[in-house]
Amino acid sequence: MAYPNTEETITLLTDLVSIPSPSGNTHEVISFVEKFLAELEIKTSRNHKGGLIATIEGKDTTKHRMLTAHVDTLGAMVKEIKPSGRLRMDLIGGFKYNSIEGEYCQIETSSGKKYSGTILMHQTSVHVYKDAGKKERNQENMEIRIDEKVHSVEEVRALGIQVGDFVSFAPRVEVTPSGYIKSRHLDDKASVAILLQLMKQIKVENINLPCTTHFLISNNEEIGYGGNSNIPPETVEYLAVDMGAMGDGQSTDEYTVSICAKDASGPYHYGLRKKLIRLAEENKIDYKLDIYPYYGSDASAAIRSGADIIHGLIGPGIDSSHAFERTHRSSIENTAKLLYHYIQSDLMVI
Repeated sequence: MAYPNTEETITLLTDLVSIPSPSGNTHEVISFVEKFLAELEIKTSRNHKGGLIATIEGKDTTKHRMLTAHVDTLGAMVKEIKPSGRLRMDLIGGFKYNSIEGEYCQIETSSGKKYSGTILMHQTSVHVYKDAGKKERNQENMEIRIDEKVHSVEEVRALGIQVGDFVSFAPRVEVTPSGYIKSRHLDDKASVAILLQLMKQIKVENINLPCTTHFLISNNEEIGYGGNSNIPPETVEYLAVDMGAMGDGQSTDEYTVSICAKDASGPYHYGLRKKLIRLAEENKIDYKLDIYPYYGSDASAAIRSGADIIHGLIGPGIDSSHAFERTHRSSIENTAKLLYHYIQSDLMVI
């Protein structure tokens, strides 16, 4: 049995995290995914929200399954051009200002020009500000220092920068000899890479799926509604592939596939959860069962929208979610293995 190639998955992952894609500005990364699938001759279409849907026909065309992963990331927008020539931000997605302090960033204007900058506290210099370390990390105190000779609102506007321009954060991706992958935006580009490599294997090995299977690469998950539409009425099972969150009280780690029992939206489908556990145990796949207290997924968004589906959530374990994230190749492998068996399993009988 040949599982999806992990080295190729990690290469895909590094390519994906290197493409800026904060929620609301995902055209470039969606085009990258679209091109990848076109080269495999996999049928795709875009929804009006800008997400991408890939479809592979299976034996049963009357009942379908759908898998999702999201390609949008955390980011920011220009909120205000300050009299000093620096920028005030408004955050996109659920994270804290302290997690981006000192980070390199990119400002993209509406005309497509890109400028580099650094996110800093206004009171950064310890030689000037006595209480620099005590100030709150918030919208009022944090700003973007643009790498251009600008010292006024007018000079910044002359660059083409204006309110509403998107700000993306440098991923700083690194793959270590010990097998760790360190980068921003592993949520959820690690899962997107896994699904792309899985689709490649399906096509290259001519795997005959038991039912028509859709893969939604959603682009608004970080703001809550990426996977809540474009679900074919034939869909029976809907599996979100997203990060497993780590921390105190959690069982998820960086080496196994995390199977979610419940998140902030409530329990996931009990029958599907048991099916995923059975597949993992039958195929000797390392997994952890977990509950994420402050979490929502494309699958929970679909349920909230009224979709009549069996919904589940699995994914690689990610440390320091929505900050300086890290996972291990073992978690990528175990997630890919479980998905490989899941897509070839029969649909659940209600």
